[in-house]
Amino acid sequence: MKKQLATLTLALLGSAAIGQTTWNVDKSHSKITFGVTHMVISETEGEFKDYSGTISTKGDNFENATIKFDIDVKSIDTDNEQRDGHLKSPDFFDAEKFPKMTFTSTSFTHVKGKNWKLTGDLTIKDVTKTITLDVKYNGTIKDPYGNTRAGFKIKGDLNRFDYNLKWSSTLETGGLVVGEEVSLEINLELIQAK
Repeated sequence: MKKQLATLTLALLGSAAIGQTTWNVDKSHSKITFGVTHMVISETEGEFKDYSGTISTKGDNFENATIKFDIDVKSIDTDNEQRDGHLKSPDFFDAEKFPKMTFTSTSFTHVKGKNWKLTGDLTIKDVTKTITLDVKYNGTIKDPYGNTRAGFKIKGDLNRFDYNLKWSSTLETGGLVVGEEVSLEINLELIQAK
């Protein structure tokens, strides 16, 4: 009985040592941006200012981390109030009816060197689809205040039509006023919860 109790105690201590670690987004050093072609010849960029995210890992190992994000659609900012209003309308995000976009990871795997792949379910409006993003892991450091920080750059593309963001107008030349493909670029700095 004593032997079994000792084994159980060691197992519990071992699992605690590699238990869950929570990481929070440092929003003052993070940014969620996107770009989409305008009239075929240029790109319009924007960002979402209001979002929250949590990342859970086993210890300090990011392999198969659990990542959850909520993005407030009404926080969209393309540096043009009229355009932002159109993007929030039913033509695009329909922000009154669908105020949040969400992302929940299904896998986060190391590829080689600093390169990782993040796969998860992205929900925009009433559509959920699996998306895979390229991630560059820039490393983990201790800051001067004793916090552990990790940095990532995430890139990927999606087709806005897949998420019912289907407003479109065609130019005389046949191209779309607003392109179908949206490029995503996300810079994340995380702080390990204490």
